[in-house]
Amino acid sequence: MRKTIYLLPLILSSLWSCNQGEKHNTATDSTAFDQITETSLATAIKTLAADSMEGRKPFTPGEEKTIRYLQQAFTSVGLDPGNGTNFFQEVPMVEIRSTPNSTLSFKNNKGSLDFKLLDEFVLGSRRIQPTIDVNQSDVVFAGFGIVAPEFHWNDYEGLDVKGKTVIVLVNDPGFYDQQLFKGKTMTYYGRWTYKYEEAARQGAAGVLIVHDTDAASYGWNVVRSGWSGPQLNLQTDDNGASRCAFEGWLSAESARKLFDFAGISSDRVAQAKKPGFKAIDLNVTTGTHIKQETKKSTSHNVVAKISGSKRPDECIIYSAHWDHLGVGEAIAGDSIYNGAADNATGVAGLLEIAKAFKAAKTPPERSILFLALTGEEEGLLGSEYYASHPIFPLAKTVADINVDMLYPIGRTKDIIVTGLGQSEMDDYAQRAAKKQGRIIKPDSNPAAGHFFRSDHFNFAKVGIPALYPSTGDDVIGQGEAYGIAQKEDFNEHRYHQPADEFSDTWKLDGMVEDLRLFFDIGYTLSRETNFPKWKEGSEFKTIGEKR
Repeated sequence: MRKTIYLLPLILSSLWSCNQGEKHNTATDSTAFDQITETSLATAIKTLAADSMEGRKPFTPGEEKTIRYLQQAFTSVGLDPGNGTNFFQEVPMVEIRSTPNSTLSFKNNKGSLDFKLLDEFVLGSRRIQPTIDVNQSDVVFAGFGIVAPEFHWNDYEGLDVKGKTVIVLVNDPGFYDQQLFKGKTMTYYGRWTYKYEEAARQGAAGVLIVHDTDAASYGWNVVRSGWSGPQLNLQTDDNGASRCAFEGWLSAESARKLFDFAGISSDRVAQAKKPGFKAIDLNVTTGTHIKQETKKSTSHNVVAKISGSKRPDECIIYSAHWDHLGVGEAIAGDSIYNGAADNATGVAGLLEIAKAFKAAKTPPERSILFLALTGEEEGLLGSEYYASHPIFPLAKTVADINVDMLYPIGRTKDIIVTGLGQSEMDDYAQRAAKKQGRIIKPDSNPAAGHFFRSDHFNFAKVGIPALYPSTGDDVIGQGEAYGIAQKEDFNEHRYHQPADEFSDTWKLDGMVEDLRLFFDIGYTLSRETNFPKWKEGSEFKTIGEKR
């Protein structure tokens, strides 16, 4: 009798799982889960983040070492080449080493104000030409540099900036007034990439973004390290001629000095954060001379796949960027930017998830594409190229699950979904999290604009439902405040710095649990026939319906 009492719940539970499996294919596979382990995860992270990989920057020996390692790793797992018979997708890029004058001067009838390269400003050009010369360019403060009809906002209204240099603020107005735009949730209008694009559309000769640590969500040291070496861009037919002659950043203190020099009060600058702002002519001029060294070459996305057993023409993408910043300006005597968390963790995670799919007792019915992307740190270049040159047609691409920077802080009660509310992929994440006794939460710092800062964004832009799940905040036994503090400490002391190195003190059990959850999402979706949809209110819904 006692056996009956104990077995009945197990039988009922088993039947429930089977029924759910028929409806949502939510039955899990412990054999697959067991392939994702701390030991193999640590080995892959250590290898990818080793000094011998030279910081994994495209166009360097570190790229060749990285992509060959990934080819070998995917092959050893038993995956097939993802691009026909090739594990690589060539990505035509151009490397530009811009060497501007060491001083950036602003002049008016009072005299001259000079700023020092790297300490107070950074500057470069996307134009492929040997020199850039801009002389006596009038300087205009154009607020946030945003043209957003849907938010009734146009910083360039009635303004002719052709040949001029525009100074713009980072982020968007919602950061300062939650009644504007999407409040604390940054829109694409707040990203530095947009501000450069819009200034070029307006015909500006130059554009400088005013840095602010809170509004940007990273310190000046990140800007400095990112601009201290050559920059990479996708090759374009016009060789960058449609871009501004120069792009760059001003430190917050430099901008304050510039406004004081121009006689512009802080109150007038603050007006830029409110509706109705009109651009301000600073009545100063600036200019620069830039020497350019350019090299056109080819970087590589690494592509591997498992063909679907029933619908091989449909695919689910798991993406993670393999690149980091390479060898750059030394900090505390270390010049190798290893990128252990960012993003050796994500690429190692792809290898773990690949092992799980290969070990699954029931193979995926849809193809699974593992996409290790180049050039994320340079502006999401590898994913931009793939989205415009897809291996699987966009209409047959079910979803993208992006893995970018897992934190080694231990197991968490929650999982963060950046961009929560965008698509039905959230529902898959919620079901997978529930099986682990966890919950999903939105990004605790939406003002940082993380939805626009990783590769999933380029898939979303072409209508593919994209999920960006990451490490939770509520660390088991430590609490939410502890988890957030650990992430903030990483962002301040290790993010985009040589200190982002692997440590044997890392807690990897949380990463393992997260990766099993990520696998479960894709595995469930691989055994279904429906395509997830964008939700009402998503800016990607219209283009998603046109795929």
